[in-house]
Amino acid sequence: MRMSRYILIGILLGITLYKSEAVSWFRIYEMFRFQSFHMYGIIGSAVIAGILIVQIVKRRHIHNVEGQEIVIKDKAMSVPRYLIGGFIFGLGWALAGACPAPMFILLGSGITVFIVYLVAAMTGTYLYGVLRKRLPH
Repeated sequence: MRMSRYILIGILLGITLYKSEAVSWFRIYEMFRFQSFHMYGIIGSAVIAGILIVQIVKRRHIHNVEGQEIVIKDKAMSVPRYLIGGFIFGLGWALAGACPAPMFILLGSGITVFIVYLVAAMTGTYLYGVLRKRLPH
């Protein structure tokens, strides 16, 4: 029962992303060709909301549902890590036409070809877990 609120939030996020056309391959294509501001507006508002929420959590010492303070550790700057990871993520996004979260939304909306992409994404995540200690971080 505890997880039901998270499932409900996920469903609401999926509906919002679907209705805002954030999962539309055509909108993503327009974004990569700099033909439309639609996706940049959605991504930009998400980044700004994320920054604000993280700052509120850090400054007000917010606690989780178990009563423990949420601690967000600073990450070490590593240019190769972000460049290589960003390139792989962007390449997968361009090839699939969707990033990971919209893959689930598109599959739920009846576009069954995304089963192939989800299997590939899960395989890639598994391989990263296996090879993580050998990769530059």
